[in-house]
Amino acid sequence: MKNLVLLGGGYGNMRIMHRLLPDALPEEYTITLIDRVPFHGLKTEFYALAAGTESDKDVRVEFPKDARLNFAYGEITSIDLEKQIVSMGETHVDYDELIIGLGCEDKYHNVPGAEEYTYSIQSIMQARDTYSAIAGLPSGSTVGVVGAGLSGIELASELRESRSDLNIRLFDRGERILPAFPEKLSNYVKKWFDQHNVEVIPHSNVVKVEPGKLYNNDETYDVDLCVWTAGIQPVEIVRNLPVEFGEGSRVRINQYHQIPTHRNVYVVGDCALLPHAPSAQLAEVQAEQIVDILKKVWKGVELPDTMPELKLQGFLGSLGEKEGFAFLMDRTVTGRIARLMKSGVLWLYKYHNG
Repeated sequence: MKNLVLLGGGYGNMRIMHRLLPDALPEEYTITLIDRVPFHGLKTEFYALAAGTESDKDVRVEFPKDARLNFAYGEITSIDLEKQIVSMGETHVDYDELIIGLGCEDKYHNVPGAEEYTYSIQSIMQARDTYSAIAGLPSGSTVGVVGAGLSGIELASELRESRSDLNIRLFDRGERILPAFPEKLSNYVKKWFDQHNVEVIPHSNVVKVEPGKLYNNDETYDVDLCVWTAGIQPVEIVRNLPVEFGEGSRVRINQYHQIPTHRNVYVVGDCALLPHAPSAQLAEVQAEQIVDILKKVWKGVELPDTMPELKLQGFLGSLGEKEGFAFLMDRTVTGRIARLMKSGVLWLYKYHNG
């Protein structure tokens, strides 16, 4: 039997499993999924787990079930591209084809104290720890959220609804929130924060973090707890691979999403260097192409010279339970409709994934 090994049970590899099983996988193949946890975590919803508005079971779904799908749970300690072996300590898994979808971790930009003294929402375990720490804060405490991208915005707004007794400061590096998108969208989000007493601090440049203190430019802010949402990078084991990297320490891949020097190894999601910012949607779109390529390779069909452009529909964001914002097909949508759209997309995802 041949073995297709998937590293990480994130959005990309979930889509690959659902597209290949039960009928599209060649008879001589099995699939082995390696992950730290026995479920797929809905990373786009970890902010709600950290804020305390969603429970653990609400932000995960089960992996697919199939007789030819095997699981290995644990921490990956090495990936040997030459010997085609993935190791978890003393456990070793051989592969014929490998798909690396191990996701990302926080990037601290060499800010002293950031890694040691801030909390994270990058994994479900970290989001649980963040929730536990926030839940233990007394009334009147101050929470700092560093980074006003989508994760920071959603965390700050959800936390405001969860803990109205806390002071919340959102440190935004830009002049305005989400500067890459229309000003109408930025203004809507900023207005929501103003109305709900979330302090947005623009032009932020956090230079040091200490217990209870955050140093931003030339000012010092007292914070009882700080959550870091100011950048991501591929996980360390991927950054240590003997391959070529591009912007953001992401793996350079060819048009077929393969590592050029190891064409039986594919990279999906946050670890791959792609012409879009990392997102769950991007990982799924990329996964669709990887499945098409695998089918052609297995059938001995020549691959096309070029692949279709990876097209994204836009993004959806929430501002608490009742409001949201979206940028879809170059159109801005705000308010209740945008929030309902995000809830609907999440419901459909859970429905289609069991």
